[in-house]
Amino acid sequence: MTSLGRAARAAAMALATTSGEQRNAALAAAAAALRSSAATIIEANSRDMNAARERHLSGSMLDRLMLDGDRVEAMALGLETIVDLHDPVGRILDEWERPNGLRIQRVAVPLGVIGIIYESRPNVTADAAALCIKSGNAVILRGGSESFHSSHAIYDCLRSGLESAGLPGEAVQMVPTTDRAAVGFLLSSMARWVDVVVPRGGKSLIRRVQDEARVPVIGHLEGICHVYLHAGADPEMARDVVLNAKMRRTGICGAAETVLVDRAVAKTLLPFVCDALLEAGCEIRGDDDVRSVIAEAREATEEDWSTEYLDAVISVRVVDGIDAAVEHIRHYGSGHTESIVTNDSGAADRFLGDVDSAIVLHNASTQFADGGEFGMGAEIGIATGRIHARGPVGADQLTSYKYVVRGSGQVRSI
Repeated sequence: MTSLGRAARAAAMALATTSGEQRNAALAAAAAALRSSAATIIEANSRDMNAARERHLSGSMLDRLMLDGDRVEAMALGLETIVDLHDPVGRILDEWERPNGLRIQRVAVPLGVIGIIYESRPNVTADAAALCIKSGNAVILRGGSESFHSSHAIYDCLRSGLESAGLPGEAVQMVPTTDRAAVGFLLSSMARWVDVVVPRGGKSLIRRVQDEARVPVIGHLEGICHVYLHAGADPEMARDVVLNAKMRRTGICGAAETVLVDRAVAKTLLPFVCDALLEAGCEIRGDDDVRSVIAEAREATEEDWSTEYLDAVISVRVVDGIDAAVEHIRHYGSGHTESIVTNDSGAADRFLGDVDSAIVLHNASTQFADGGEFGMGAEIGIATGRIHARGPVGADQLTSYKYVVRGSGQVRSI
């Protein structure tokens, strides 16, 4: 692990001085390598799939793990999409001149070495590494044991792309063991080499990273996302937004877990929205006000308001106006994504201003909490912290900045 860190640090220093054209060439070559190595990648994936079946992993886990020709092609296209993004390194974020003639610029620079720990999806190997290369960072990848062979086959293509573009192959490295002790060492004993860690996976993985890391962590623990149906909500829009926010994909962090309904419209809006959810196969857990209107709703417990179901289950509460909705989100939310549905622009502005989550939306589904939907090309994950990155973490968010000061011989007076 120490040798990985030392090599990554050297590669990061070299990569930080490269041009955007060189990094794009590496990504384009990696995309070509993925296509030419598709059969090798799929064969490696079959070894992982066979082992996963022997371990009786769930159908959803097997689906996340599986690679075929279409999914390999999607990885290659993903790299080419990242190539087309603007160069995040060297951007002038701000500039000004002082009365003494000093000209000051704040310029985007790479973070350095990024450690990324993720679970079963082998495509994360390509996505995460590509974003790091694009932003001039070296990366140490530690994929899940389930995808060990698949991820290493993809990693070989990334390294080949770097080397064919004349860049150090060590800019992308992969932990060569499934031993969990390697994760612990990466988190606790590599602060000299690793500048930031990004976890991508389930709650237990992210909790471990946050608890054990001795370097900064970019990520989120839970996605307890809310949709607030204000008194000024259009009923059809409210139904469509809630249905999509919950049921489009129930297992993603941007899926809505709680609906808050304004008391002023609860008697008319609750049946309209909840009947659509029930028809779609969603279980409803409601407070007394909800259950008095929706006979099929189960009683919501205190625990439900702070539960990330990641399933076709949703909690529903009636609230007394926008202040109560904001207070509920502050108390139970995880700082991920919240949406208000209303045609009242003043109420929307209040909600967007008062709710302090990484992503706030007006008249839109919480499932837009995604780097691709934000035009970032791809993302490593969603960050809910308040330092450095918030929301989707794409190539721009994998940079920091430095101050560049140009003078003409100025000296500071005593």
